[in-house]
Amino acid sequence: MDDDRFREQPHARAQGRVGEDDAVEWLRRQDYRIVDRNVRAGGVEIDLIARRGRTVVFVEVKTRRSQRAGRPEEAVDARKRERLVRGATAWLRAHSTRARSARFDVIVCEIDPEAGWRVRHLPAAFDAGD
Repeated sequence: MDDDRFREQPHARAQGRVGEDDAVEWLRRQDYRIVDRNVRAGGVEIDLIARRGRTVVFVEVKTRRSQRAGRPEEAVDARKRERLVRGATAWLRAHSTRARSARFDVIVCEIDPEAGWRVRHLPAAFDAGD
């Protein structure tokens, strides 16, 4: 992926949008269907909601320029996980779905010093009880 788009974005919100766009593209190439983006449910914003088969996938996207503050996925701490579970529960209650299961994934979009821009998908990154 072209990392110039990311480097040109001066604000974190714009950088996050680039990461989300790349996460959507990556998921689609992996046969996920994007259901919604930046959804508010239960007072929580969920970055992406996707489906693959009969599984609803709630995706948190983390976009970073560096790992100075730690690995991006570490930002999905216990408090963030609790909020995402609350939002996913509210979304599932509000939408009639034939899903057999739901899970929580994290997608990391970052600049790797050796590889350049990369997208890492962490399926089932945490469970509702974590």
